[in-house]
Amino acid sequence: MIPQVLTIAGSDSGGGAGIQADLKTFQELNVFGTSVITAVTAQNTTGVQAVYPMSASAVESQLASIGNDFTISAVKTGMLFDHEIIEVVAAAVRKYGFRKLVVDPVMIAKGGASLLQEKAVEALVQKLIPLAKVITPNIPEAEVLTGESIRNMEDRLRAADDLLSMGAECVILKGGHAEESDAWDLVVRGTEKYVVKSNRLHTQNTHGTGCTFSAALTAELAKGKTIRESAYLAKCFIYQAIKQDLHIGNGHGPTNHWAYQESARHLTGGGVIVEPVVLSRHS
Repeated sequence: MIPQVLTIAGSDSGGGAGIQADLKTFQELNVFGTSVITAVTAQNTTGVQAVYPMSASAVESQLASIGNDFTISAVKTGMLFDHEIIEVVAAAVRKYGFRKLVVDPVMIAKGGASLLQEKAVEALVQKLIPLAKVITPNIPEAEVLTGESIRNMEDRLRAADDLLSMGAECVILKGGHAEESDAWDLVVRGTEKYVVKSNRLHTQNTHGTGCTFSAALTAELAKGKTIRESAYLAKCFIYQAIKQDLHIGNGHGPTNHWAYQESARHLTGGGVIVEPVVLSRHS
């Protein structure tokens, strides 16, 4: 059976992030994507002009439509906007037995617009993160969730442990906002700790990178891959998406969702190899 996956997130009219980025990623990685829209945004590469949230009942109805018909192998959440929507999503995860939940705690858009109400952070911590198989915050999001300043790897390890204590099975603390010459993503699952890294690419065209990474991770988990395998593939996918960017728009342009498959087609035997990506242990 073709793996069926679900994204619960906001709609990006610019097509670079949110529901649109997730579905593009799912398609590229050969899983069937379904969606629940939590908000409609008027958005382009220069920023978010307006946000129109769905009602909690509208989100609940969409979740029921998916849960009562599809066999969902993995779920990811993105922009959830407010505490009522988070509570509805958490209830649906339990009701429909969505076992592989990836929580991408989307809080701020690339242009700086807030995408999560302040009261919703508490609901995220108390209601949704305890149900998560993997949570994928970037450094600013991890700082909000833990209340800690993150400046180095030691801080990241401490923050990851704090996030695990909230109930998630695994934390992937993304390093795109750090200052190292390489982009390090820290993966912590119990006592297991390692990093997945790539060369750092210097470009402003990074709109939707977090959504795309977590969608790729979700797609691979849905196929039965391990967290380690899924994190590695997701890093390969987003590295190529950034490296082969599209130069669209006047601001933070979108990534290239077909770049990974295009690169793979040119490799002997169709192997999944991305040179700059290294999976190594970190202690």
